[in-house]
Amino acid sequence: MHPKSAARIQTIPETIFATMSALAVEHNAVNLGQGFPDFDGPGWIIEEAYQAMKAAKNQYAPLHGTRTLREAVAGYYAKSYGIEADTEREITVTSGATEALYASITALIDPGDEALMFEPFYDAHQANVLLAGGTPKYITLHKPDFTFRTEELERLISPNVKLLILNNPQNPLGKVFTREELETLASYAVENDWIVISDEVYEFLTYDDAEHIPIATLPGMRERTITISSTGKTFGLTGWKIGYAVAPPELTAAIRKVHQFTTFAVNTPGQIAMGHALGRLDKYLPEFREQYARKRNMLHNGLLKGQFAPHMPRGSYFMMVDIPSDLGMNDVELAQTLVKQHGVAVIPPSVFYGSSDEGGSMLRLCFAKTDATLQAGLEKLVEV
Repeated sequence: MHPKSAARIQTIPETIFATMSALAVEHNAVNLGQGFPDFDGPGWIIEEAYQAMKAAKNQYAPLHGTRTLREAVAGYYAKSYGIEADTEREITVTSGATEALYASITALIDPGDEALMFEPFYDAHQANVLLAGGTPKYITLHKPDFTFRTEELERLISPNVKLLILNNPQNPLGKVFTREELETLASYAVENDWIVISDEVYEFLTYDDAEHIPIATLPGMRERTITISSTGKTFGLTGWKIGYAVAPPELTAAIRKVHQFTTFAVNTPGQIAMGHALGRLDKYLPEFREQYARKRNMLHNGLLKGQFAPHMPRGSYFMMVDIPSDLGMNDVELAQTLVKQHGVAVIPPSVFYGSSDEGGSMLRLCFAKTDATLQAGLEKLVEV
């Protein structure tokens, strides 16, 4: 009897986020695992979508996205980063950043191609490379500062490497790559003629003195970079699934060939609303950043009262914590114990590593939660 699924599917596990969220529901646990807010996004954006629906904007949007949203993306890229993007040939609206990743990787990777990525990685990066028949190669971001070693990167260079996949700010570490690090990566990309896929969905969530620098702004990178972001992450409306890819025309054309036969178009009222929302970034961002900085500090300071040693993130809404060695458990064992016996769900990050075992000594927490959720989770973690 032939297997019912394709061979390339056999090694793809269920995402850990679905696994841990299901356990959280089963055990009625506080969910500090999956990365989405447990509170609603801005009401004024929801009202914009409602008004678009009432105005009969309910049919298919153009394949590459509504003009309103594409122009808004182009406007903030020019203002914030000095990147002039052609709204017709260089911006594609997708069903969340995840579809942008899928379309980009599928469009570029052939069987036998290799893709460099940093570990710990966002699991969709690895999965999409495998689904395309490619081979992931891993560059470890080492504790305690989560930095990479150029000698390890150089050992992975081969004629088969086609892509470098970057996530900045980084999930799960909360790392923001420095200009020096990005310049190093850019030099390797230019020298070896790599295409860079830069997942920047947390671009507006940086803290303290951290600066988000799109790698596409560096010399030689604009023409070889696909930059991906997410209005759902920016405005706390993840269920709307509205992302986008900004890339030079040749790469955009390749992305759209995949996009047209996956989702084709993204919901029209949501795009119209997000186009208006991006036009109000200057007013929205200060409060948005202050809100998440306060939640970050609340989680960090609360954890200091217990055994878990937190790493203060400089970006995103995730925080890594070290597991006390005297607990005698790795990350998977402890995550199972926490959700089943203590009523709090977290993410074991070892599943985000392909070559290193560093993840086994840490857990990932999400602070995109109400204060009540954070406090309830902290009380359970501190008692361990």
